[in-house]
Amino acid sequence: MSFRVNSGAESRPAEVTMSHQDSYTHNEAEAEFLASWDQEFYAKYTDTLHPTPPEGRVLDVGCGAGQVVDRLTQAGFEAWGVDVSEPNIERARRFSQRCRFYNGSHLPFPDGHFSSVGALNVLEHVDEPEAFITELVRVTAPGGRVVLSSPNFFRALGFHDYHPQMRGLRNKWRNWRRLAEKRRQIAGNPAGVRFDRMTPIMKEPFTPDDDAIIATNPVEMEFFLTRNGCDVERVECTDRSVAAPVDFLLNLGPWRYWMFNAFLVARKRGADHNPVG
Repeated sequence: MSFRVNSGAESRPAEVTMSHQDSYTHNEAEAEFLASWDQEFYAKYTDTLHPTPPEGRVLDVGCGAGQVVDRLTQAGFEAWGVDVSEPNIERARRFSQRCRFYNGSHLPFPDGHFSSVGALNVLEHVDEPEAFITELVRVTAPGGRVVLSSPNFFRALGFHDYHPQMRGLRNKWRNWRRLAEKRRQIAGNPAGVRFDRMTPIMKEPFTPDDDAIIATNPVEMEFFLTRNGCDVERVECTDRSVAAPVDFLLNLGPWRYWMFNAFLVARKRGADHNPVG
């Protein structure tokens, strides 16, 4: 499989012998990095994933070293995890034998198998993000929850701009305009909407997010969840637990689409609904 990269809004083919996702298959550096993360980093995402009813199954896609699966299992839920990294799965299985390696394309579960499905900081690294969201929704039961969280690479407000695309007034102005263009495209030509591709930045030692290939953002994530038959219940710019008053103010108005991260919670519609588009 190959992927496409770009230096702006337009994508162009690139000759790549291996897909970006394949680069994680034996990546020990990434696995060591993820294994060092404390479970509290995942707390908001994990707690939002709690299935309804409580006896329902829950799936963490891109489970890394298994901290989310472990936290959910300790809370009494039947939690599963998949990842494209063999070193990650080796570590995750120390917590649960329900963690398994998968090919990054087709989730190895039947339609509607889970009451709750999520992916945290995964979408920006996958070769086909539009198809990835379709797969998340496919394995979610009607009425089930989908939690999708990624960096907002089109942020135009805020600070802690860890990626070059986010830094500086010039980039922020470009991001503001690009997100406005995305909204116009969604309104006028929804069939043509695609996430922008980026050139990955490979560093030694390994650092997260620099190697992202997809310019994830809340506007397009909301669009693709809706198109795949979900009602989006929450769009937030905070992916971690913060003080309730601060969280409320940050996510009160439309500025949440221009800041920090993209944390979306959606509900899959009933079996009688046909996806739009």
